[in-house]
Amino acid sequence: MDALFSSLLGNVDWYEIWLATLDTLLMLGGSLLFTIVLGLPLGVLLFLTGPRQLFENGPLYGFLSFVVNVLRSLPFIILLIVMIPFTVLVTGTSLGVAGAIPPLVVGAAPFFARLVETALREVDRGIIEATQAMGATTRQIIFNALLPEARPGIIAAVTVTAITLVSYTAMAGVVGAGGLGDLAIRFGYQRFQTDVMVVTVVLLLVLVQVLQSVGDKLVTHFSRK
Repeated sequence: MDALFSSLLGNVDWYEIWLATLDTLLMLGGSLLFTIVLGLPLGVLLFLTGPRQLFENGPLYGFLSFVVNVLRSLPFIILLIVMIPFTVLVTGTSLGVAGAIPPLVVGAAPFFARLVETALREVDRGIIEATQAMGATTRQIIFNALLPEARPGIIAAVTVTAITLVSYTAMAGVVGAGGLGDLAIRFGYQRFQTDVMVVTVVLLLVLVQVLQSVGDKLVTHFSRK
């Protein structure tokens, strides 16, 4: 059995796999945190300034929508390269986990913001009107009515964004960002070590399944409240 295992996975350095997995998790965690911090307010602003909403503002909504759509439509691999000067300016490097997080955030935040806007649009307008009728301030409407009611949709948006970021972290390996994607490219592709490629792909699939499972359970939990 050991001989068979060695022949099938003879090129796999499990310590390297472990380090690459940690890098992927760090990239995912860091970029998801900043994506939520930036994308959630942007999504709320898109909703509030949209047609027939509390602060309807056609020019502002049009501008924000244009920026979001441009960033969403830009292929991530191109965004990685275009942002290298900005990434170096912000983090001091374009390599490793630190060098990957800025383009990951810029690529994912607009995507998440649009999902948040969609989730907020699904909130019953009667709830907003009732909150207004009770004399609630804008802050109270947002934090006591809009966000709590849209919580299941926002959690689903976080889940979808996290899974998207997993694929982005794999692509970031092209520019030396580290992680499982970098390992797959350097060893699995460039050195034709198929076993390394298979292991990295399986680990990425497992990570996606875990994220989806946790997200589904949270959505179900909060939908019952």
